[in-house]
Amino acid sequence: KITPLSISGWMARTPFRSTLSLQRWTAGSEVLCRSVLLVLFFLLQHLAPALVPGASSPLASWTIRYEDPHVLVVDKGSGLLTVPGIGPEKADCMLSRLRDVGYPEVTHAPHRLDRDTSGLVVVGRTPAAHRALCCQFEAREVTKRYEALVLGWPDADEGEVDQPIGKVQLEGESHARMRILQGGKGRPSLTRWRVLDRSRLADGTRFARVTLLPVTGRAHQLRLHMRHAGWPLLGDELHGTDEAAAAFPRLCLHASSLSFKHPAAQRTGGTDCTDGVVTVSSGAPF
Repeated sequence: KITPLSISGWMARTPFRSTLSLQRWTAGSEVLCRSVLLVLFFLLQHLAPALVPGASSPLASWTIRYEDPHVLVVDKGSGLLTVPGIGPEKADCMLSRLRDVGYPEVTHAPHRLDRDTSGLVVVGRTPAAHRALCCQFEAREVTKRYEALVLGWPDADEGEVDQPIGKVQLEGESHARMRILQGGKGRPSLTRWRVLDRSRLADGTRFARVTLLPVTGRAHQLRLHMRHAGWPLLGDELHGTDEAAAAFPRLCLHASSLSFKHPAAQRTGGTDCTDGVVTVSSGAPF
């Protein structure tokens, strides 16, 4: 029990026996408390958006892999939205960060990656370049390759998954989700895969590193197809199994290669560019 007498006794046994020492201690504590409060305010201001489900993480990074007057190729980190979501708490995204550092002309993206997927995204710096890239994606003229870690060892070295995908809300769910749909209800979707190597986690769990080639570009296609094939992606909390989701602290999916026709159909420096085709590569961070 704390009483005035017990406080007096404690003061008599501490270095703060003199009034001057107590004043110095109090002044130092006040400065420390103010510093702690400023740090807490900064953390709440900058990290609070990350507490909103689906919002970008303030700690998510990005780098520019290729740049010319017509296009940018950005290596987006996991945890960063490609485009803004619904609501002010989801305004922070790759596009907004590009504008913040001196690319005000970048307002749209011809394609996107899931927030938790890392890797390469190309954007146009002019309206004409953006339209040209959109047409290429729509015509499936852009080649995209991904690298992923999956739970288990595929029983073959390569293969494909041809399963339709659609968005549906099941009874009891608060919102619709992308799913593999049978009976002609989903859109045709095709993924080709190839095993790069097979290994084990520290606890002996089998996993494989695979390269994925999406022939079509449905939302969540690679995650859904690999789960359907029996090899869910490590770290996938949305479409993976509990074991796969707990096996890695992030979604192990990375857009590692991107090839497209340059909108200006000209030779440009800074990367491989042959006959107007730009190819950019990025190593998986896992």
